[in-house]
Amino acid sequence: MKIAVVGTGYVGLVTGTCFAETGNNVTCVDIDEQKVEKMRNGVVPIYEPHLDVLFERNIKQGRLTFTTHLEEAIKDAKIIFLALPTPPDEDGSADLSYILGVADDLSKIITDYKVIVDKSTVPVGTADRVTDVLAKNLSRDLFDVVSNPEFLREGFAVDDFLKPDRVVVGTSSPKAREIMEHLYKPYVRQGNPIIFMDERSAELTKYAANSFLATKITFMNEIANFCEKVGADVDMVRIGIGSDTRIGKRFLFPGIGYGGSCFPKDVQALAKSGKEYGYHFEILDAVMGVNEKQKTIIVPKVKTYFGGNLKGKKIAIWGLAFKPDTDDIREAPALYIINELLAEGAQISAFDPEAMENVEAKYGDQVHFATSRDEAIENADALIIATEWQVFRNPDFEVLSEKMNQKVIFDGRNLYDIDEMKELGFYYSSIGRILVDQ
Repeated sequence: MKIAVVGTGYVGLVTGTCFAETGNNVTCVDIDEQKVEKMRNGVVPIYEPHLDVLFERNIKQGRLTFTTHLEEAIKDAKIIFLALPTPPDEDGSADLSYILGVADDLSKIITDYKVIVDKSTVPVGTADRVTDVLAKNLSRDLFDVVSNPEFLREGFAVDDFLKPDRVVVGTSSPKAREIMEHLYKPYVRQGNPIIFMDERSAELTKYAANSFLATKITFMNEIANFCEKVGADVDMVRIGIGSDTRIGKRFLFPGIGYGGSCFPKDVQALAKSGKEYGYHFEILDAVMGVNEKQKTIIVPKVKTYFGGNLKGKKIAIWGLAFKPDTDDIREAPALYIINELLAEGAQISAFDPEAMENVEAKYGDQVHFATSRDEAIENADALIIATEWQVFRNPDFEVLSEKMNQKVIFDGRNLYDIDEMKELGFYYSSIGRILVDQ
């Protein structure tokens, strides 16, 4: 099947590459000429495990191509995926200008039947709005608009696409349903469902899923904060409630808040959509408020340890991406921590396996970017762990003891064992667990 994917951001690039992997001919469109040229030469513009292998293979075999010309991309395509940014406006609502703008462009160049698929995360009613824009210049028998939200986890996106838990397709058109079912059949051979529903339900499903997961994380962070007050161990609480099949063990790990490109934006957008329809999502307001505080919950602990004065203190930070196995720093808690530490006059030495280039573009020489985790801690007065990369899970603690000015760790991801930290003589402050004092 011939497919066009408009937009080569995170979702668009994974979508296009994975569709090509099952034998489809995919053309990806982007207005950034330099980016398109790099992709033509096999350069993957994002870090995502295993994507590079599929990317290179499908370019070499001619199934994955790139262009800056929309008309060229959609000429022979049966399906057009819109994988465009929907950034939050100042009021929290999703900005649909990119999607509606491309829809307007498509309305002027489509000459035969196409399925137009909203792959971006969009508010309820977007399929109707895209339909209205297309219908200004097109006969209704030349297109159908489908909502097909993505459920890709950064760091696992290739596996999530090739072996999805479920595929959600929102359409009221039997013709579009048949085409989408044929497209996705190779990905659900193990029996996971393709769930068909109306367009509005599909649009809401994505927001509901992300908002619920964000709520689980935030609830667990609240419990962790209370554990510190009463002397309980959040790890034991997490195991205890996670064994209840009604709750489940996933997304119950406490830390310094959620970030990334999805949860913050989607929770905010759903809350804003509620207000537009006269409904107040009180639980989502609480989730956003708690998460905002949680991102920097470590900073007061650091200040307390140093007697309220961080001026001139060298703080090492391990982890800058919002989660491991990605270079995405959007809404990353580490950035909020850096901002507060800089404001307090601290010196920062940071290391992340993939995200440093993106963070350096933001901070420049305000932050020292180390070449390794061990270089980052040289002469550091304290270490903050902000992202749970595997490389941080088993450090040589003797090296930490030798290189750091003080054996002080503030762990925002609960990577280390409390008893081991006691034995090694570290001051160790984590989230929702007993403080290990020297």
